[in-house]
Amino acid sequence: QVHLVESGGGLVQPGGSLRLSCRAAGINFRFNSMAWYRQAPGKERELVANLTRSDGNNYADFVKGRFTVSRDAPGNTAYLQMTSLKAEDTATYYCHANTKWGAFWGRGTQVTVSS
Repeated sequence: QVHLVESGGGLVQPGGSLRLSCRAAGINFRFNSMAWYRQAPGKERELVANLTRSDGNNYADFVKGRFTVSRDAPGNTAYLQMTSLKAEDTATYYCHANTKWGAFWGRGTQVTVSS
């Protein structure tokens, strides 16, 4: 069974930084691509960044230059390093993976950017 768990969210002031983690069971991020999504209340879920097996990462325009996606060496954890956070970044952030067994989502971690 594939299981994804996000962590690292919290309350941060504008301009601050957070690092989100997506820990995986049943898959390995060396061999499976993944993506970070976010969803704010009343808004549709949107793609934040893609992490590919070939390390060719893609970012949404609204996070380019501020967010970085990566994985650890064993492939057990993917990260989203967020800097220069804005109030507009406030959302629940989700880890997503497509595998041969189907698509999987974590339950999300809340990021709140506020003074």
